[in-house]
Amino acid sequence: MQWKDVSQNWNAYIPRILTQWPTLNEADVQSLDGDQDAFIDYLSKSKGEDRVAAQMELADWLMGSEPIDVTMDEQNDNAQIMDSAKNVGTGEDALADDAKFGTDPAPATPVGRS
Repeated sequence: MQWKDVSQNWNAYIPRILTQWPTLNEADVQSLDGDQDAFIDYLSKSKGEDRVAAQMELADWLMGSEPIDVTMDEQNDNAQIMDSAKNVGTGEDALADDAKFGTDPAPATPVGRS
């Protein structure tokens, strides 16, 4: 993960942050509004450790992949829908009616079968 993604989707990441650091106060975390320096300061103070240790702990957490609950958060719906166009075959309109997809002609009935 990149901090840029965390800060842009801050509200979606708050439950994941609180799972990683359950001693943090949810209202305090929410008030940080994705500011990395403020988060590191808050983390170091709440854990009673120095800033470097908090930075290392955050870096370890960021090494993980983006959680699916963040990816699927409703604030990302429009981007996900627009991004799905890359999975539409060549020559098909991503915004076309779904009923038009998969209208290949049916195969002919085999000889001797009805």
